[in-house]
Amino acid sequence: MTTPNSIHSPTLLKPIKPVGIVGYGAYVPRYRLPAKEVARVWTGKTSGLPIKEKAVPGLDEDVITMSIEAARNAMLRAQIDPTELRAVWVGSESHPYAVKPTSTLVAEAIGAVPNTQAADWEFACKAGTEAMVAAMGLVGSGMGHYAMAIGMDTAQGKPGDALEYTAGAGGGAYIIGPAEESLAVINASYSYVTDTPDFWRREYQKYPEHGMRFTGEPAYFKHITEAATHLMEASGTTAKDYKWAIFHQPNTKFPQRVAGQLGFSAEQIAPGLLVHTIGNTYAGAAMIGLTATLDIAQPGDRILVVSFGSGAGSDAFDILGTDKVTARQGLAVKTQEYIARRTEIDYATYVRYRGKLAMK
Repeated sequence: MTTPNSIHSPTLLKPIKPVGIVGYGAYVPRYRLPAKEVARVWTGKTSGLPIKEKAVPGLDEDVITMSIEAARNAMLRAQIDPTELRAVWVGSESHPYAVKPTSTLVAEAIGAVPNTQAADWEFACKAGTEAMVAAMGLVGSGMGHYAMAIGMDTAQGKPGDALEYTAGAGGGAYIIGPAEESLAVINASYSYVTDTPDFWRREYQKYPEHGMRFTGEPAYFKHITEAATHLMEASGTTAKDYKWAIFHQPNTKFPQRVAGQLGFSAEQIAPGLLVHTIGNTYAGAAMIGLTATLDIAQPGDRILVVSFGSGAGSDAFDILGTDKVTARQGLAVKTQEYIARRTEIDYATYVRYRGKLAMK
């Protein structure tokens, strides 16, 4: 196996200056809609449901408010002055405004303005990891000492559609900084993209559509396996070299299956596999899986993270825990603590909270 410092590949995304995760934070709304409640309304069947339940944002929550909570948790763990952030980037496919950035509100709320770069990112479910790759480049080039990347969504599904069972809410925030200050070093990343139309939403349409026959093999499995395989081959690693792994989680079956295809065990993906209890958080899915894994990681633990965004593409990361990881875990609310904070709602309340009932 090669050492992280000896990784050389023309296709790997590896900054000149070593970088890593200085702080991280998660957020999950407290409300939960059981999948059996969706089935009760639309099919009457309670067997074969894709997840147990999903997280639902309250009436006063959106991607902005949720991103602020996760960002504040990341700041608590990083223990830095927010004015040192040279970028605040938010990846989502449910930004509250069509024309007005989410990122400036988040930057204002955490005290990062005005001397910072701010932008919103989009690439379906990999918008958050897309921002992470950019943050690696900004810090790794020396343009800024710290940059924040957030992946957050209040995912929507058309009433009665299969997506309504799984489309949840939540995500994670990361502060990328110099490797020597990091709780986890990012050894390298790799991105794999093609034009594969498995999922989309046109302008002025409220709910997304999905091309069923493209969803599995041509989209999710092809892109994740290609990204993970290339990263591991270029890094000289196999599944056995990683303590933990996180894969994009639209449901419980897909990440379990792709993990097996790549040689990872159920134990390796268990800490970050959250979809069963909070749903598919879209741009936040892989990122919140990583927060839960970092919450239990030990120094020397190597972690593989592979996101997936419809349209389609995957970002893969090779991450190594440092001796700072355990000391920072308890500085903010842990992901499982948010998941345990649970208030169950029925379908009617969900319809009200998500604005699915239009009245003129």
